[in-house]
Amino acid sequence: QMADPFLYDTGERSRYGCLGHEVQIEHIKAYVCRPSFFTDKAVIVIHDIFGWLFPDTRYIVDLIAGHGYITVCPDFFKGTEPWKTTDHWADFADWMKAHDPTKVDKEADVVLKYLKEQCGAKKIGIVGFSWGGMAVHHLMLKNPQLTAGVSLYGRIIRDSEERYNLLNPTFFIFGEKDHTISYDQITLLEERLKQYCRVAYKIKVYPGQVHGFAQLKPEDMKPEDKPYIEEARKDMIDWIKIFI
Repeated sequence: QMADPFLYDTGERSRYGCLGHEVQIEHIKAYVCRPSFFTDKAVIVIHDIFGWLFPDTRYIVDLIAGHGYITVCPDFFKGTEPWKTTDHWADFADWMKAHDPTKVDKEADVVLKYLKEQCGAKKIGIVGFSWGGMAVHHLMLKNPQLTAGVSLYGRIIRDSEERYNLLNPTFFIFGEKDHTISYDQITLLEERLKQYCRVAYKIKVYPGQVHGFAQLKPEDMKPEDKPYIEEARKDMIDWIKIFI
């Protein structure tokens, strides 16, 4: 019996009117939001298991764009069904096998090409949540075109030396009460990065926060969580601003 990976109920969410628009990039649909002025800086947002249409993720895309970045959230599931709140957690392991967050390289390349050639982006960062956090960790090991990354509560997939040899600055955000990621995993990540990582990195754990905490829209936040959610988002943006 697998514990439900998500403690929050994604069914009860306020609606969100998006500021951006949808585009087709080769074989991938994507949601794009641009700032009101010209910039050659961009950020790719990788969604969680609920996919690129999930309002919380689009809210984050708009938030980052508001800080002056061309921000794009591609459908990394390539038109296949995202995980739904009505799905059975017993099937989750099989679903994950079919949606592997370490098999995102081709899609990432397509989006990078689009940002450079169509949008004139010169510096590109990446941010990912949960499933997307795992994908960010993978891409920051593989793709030198990504100037900086932020991985939010992505499970540490496997333990091997190459898992820690990040190519560019990466920031790892975790919630203290996330029951999908043990404190031991975070400690191991810290030890190994100290050992193998040759670039800037940061790990931060936010008190009392569960899995998925940093995506919530203001009206969906509990008052006691709000300061930590806002702090995590500010930290995420600050990291991007330092390097991109």
